[in-house]
Amino acid sequence: MSGKPERRGSRRSWGWHPLADSWARRIVAEADVGPGDLVVDVGAGTGALTRPLLATGARVLAVELHPGRAAALRRLAAHQPGLTVVRADATELRLPRQQFRVVSSPPYARASALIARLLGPGSRLVTADLVVQRQLARRWVEGRAPGAGRWGRTFDLEIVRALPRSAFRPPPQVDSVVLRISRP
Repeated sequence: MSGKPERRGSRRSWGWHPLADSWARRIVAEADVGPGDLVVDVGAGTGALTRPLLATGARVLAVELHPGRAAALRRLAAHQPGLTVVRADATELRLPRQQFRVVSSPPYARASALIARLLGPGSRLVTADLVVQRQLARRWVEGRAPGAGRWGRTFDLEIVRALPRSAFRPPPQVDSVVLRISRP
């Protein structure tokens, strides 16, 4: 970190590193989302993943805590009937009661808690493609994360793609990957 103070709501204080459009489209294409699928985009930002998800015909639940970005998503939702915007913290999100998918680039500081929630008892998760720190993904894939004995029988976890730092604007200081969670 630089010695500069962080403005409340600044990109640095929120740790926001949006995906470049080309990478967002690639991640959505590889997630194999189809028309009518319910897809949750946690940490939706201003819609980098939300827009290509909508283009697949999916119904999208965009979750964003930052008030300005949530407002931008609501403006988009006014013209997109398949989009619902929820202003909530990723770790306090109520998961859908029906089967759902996740395609998301959640805040890195909240990713572990989000994964634990997605893998929890009663989750109706079908698949998740999450952009997370490489180190965190490895811990989950190797079964070194909390509760591995419980969720390891219900879900498979694998790293499906490394992302270059240039896939984000601005680039993060850590290596990132796409972690896929699926039912065997």
